[in-house]
Amino acid sequence: MTQAPPSRTEATARAAAADAAPDLSEGWGEQRGRLHKDLRRLDVLFFLICTLVGLDTIGSVAAQGPQGLTWMAILAVAFFLPYGLLVAELGSAFPVQGGPYVWTRLAFGRLTAGVNQILYWISNPVWVGGSLCIIALTTWEEFFTPLPGLWKYAAGLVFIWGGALAVVQSVRIGKWVPITGAIARIVLLGFFLVSVVVFAAQNGVHTLPASEFAPTYVGFVALVPVLIFNFVGFELPSSAAEEMKNPRRDIPLSILRSGLASLVLYGGPILGILFVLPSEDIGSLGGFIDACKAVFTVYGGSIAADGTVTLTGAGSVFGGIAAAGLIIGLLTSGVTWAMGAHRAQAVACADGAGPAWLGAISEKHGTPVRVNLLSAVLASLLFVVALNLTAGDGEKYFAAGLGLTICTTFISYVITFPSLVVLRRKYPDVTRPYAVPGGRAGAWLVTSLATGFVAFTVVVLIWPGFGVGWFGTEGTAADSLPEAFAGERLQYTLSQVVPLLLFLGIGLLFYALGAKTRRAKG
Repeated sequence: MTQAPPSRTEATARAAAADAAPDLSEGWGEQRGRLHKDLRRLDVLFFLICTLVGLDTIGSVAAQGPQGLTWMAILAVAFFLPYGLLVAELGSAFPVQGGPYVWTRLAFGRLTAGVNQILYWISNPVWVGGSLCIIALTTWEEFFTPLPGLWKYAAGLVFIWGGALAVVQSVRIGKWVPITGAIARIVLLGFFLVSVVVFAAQNGVHTLPASEFAPTYVGFVALVPVLIFNFVGFELPSSAAEEMKNPRRDIPLSILRSGLASLVLYGGPILGILFVLPSEDIGSLGGFIDACKAVFTVYGGSIAADGTVTLTGAGSVFGGIAAAGLIIGLLTSGVTWAMGAHRAQAVACADGAGPAWLGAISEKHGTPVRVNLLSAVLASLLFVVALNLTAGDGEKYFAAGLGLTICTTFISYVITFPSLVVLRRKYPDVTRPYAVPGGRAGAWLVTSLATGFVAFTVVVLIWPGFGVGWFGTEGTAADSLPEAFAGERLQYTLSQVVPLLLFLGIGLLFYALGAKTRRAKG
């Protein structure tokens, strides 16, 4: 990032950004007065670490073998860096509540932004009620006790509504959730890596031939969704920009620091899993869980000839602590994303892109309580329905839920990312404290890279194996289906397309329900 020389005072720059934002004075002025400026630079940094370092996809990357690390390094340069530069400029140039919704609204109008925001928001309850919930339940069963029958439903609902309770709290209280989540990640992943070293000293590790690091197209198609999903979330703090002390300064700096931290926090554990577990035994759902159990045998326990792990003594204690840390990490991932996505949805509703009652900010908490509660209800319904449709098959539930979460989020990015070049043209005089280097060409380059990768990801999620076997490449498209959906392409495709169509319909319905607010605004 390059720092553009200031052409006007900070006060004038803020006024310019406010002038550029859509007029939310009707029905929003009072709501804005309920926001509390309690987010400092360190809070934003922890918020982003908690957002970026998702523990639910580590196993999915490790399951693809050493080339997962190669593709992670490539995408860090080809996607992560351009994406970070793009959001740093938009977030510092337009530091207004609602972040991504506001950028898209300014660039493409209320209808496009409103429907797009629905996809961005609804991906959170899909994620919480889907992959996050199933990994939390799997972890509990692996380390503590089975959850038969109705106990699984009860535990899942406790997980979902526990997160909802955290999301509704004021920023002053709620910000401790991502702080706790970030610390839990650093401690858990750090302890895991230390344990891997001890395990390696006692038992040796699996060799990783250099040839397995070679990138392949089949690996790329399988890895690009989860790797890029690991890399997104930079825009979330901008959804709470008016609750920050100094968003123009803090957003770009936090993006840089959290980006570097997330690469270390992802790469180390993935390498550790590959050292500890045979590649054929690494599963997308349980890869990280199984690796934790294996390495903790150095503190007490054993690994049977068939690979069954039994923890005893200190190993069992450390395993339980790590399991609790993992569940906390999963819960705080969902909560942190919700804190951003729900705020943006509330702004959209207050602006007339949804029912006005959902745009209300709680006078007591300073948060969009109604959106928060609606999200928890949706997550609960999705959890119960998905668990029934998959007949309790955790792997199938995980694959469908994670795929839908990524697909829904990334479709919204396909619209949001091009806002950079459009807003450069429409609002050239707005002060940009941090600008993408290279002028117009640089803006187009980062926009094209970021948008191109997320658009390609949507394609390979809806049709796994897209391009595999073409032009002489190895493999078949059928092999790229999630293992739980082997031979069931139609079922997998329907698990993605049908909900997406439903979400688009909800977006249009919300927009229709916002007609009264739009008429009032004139």
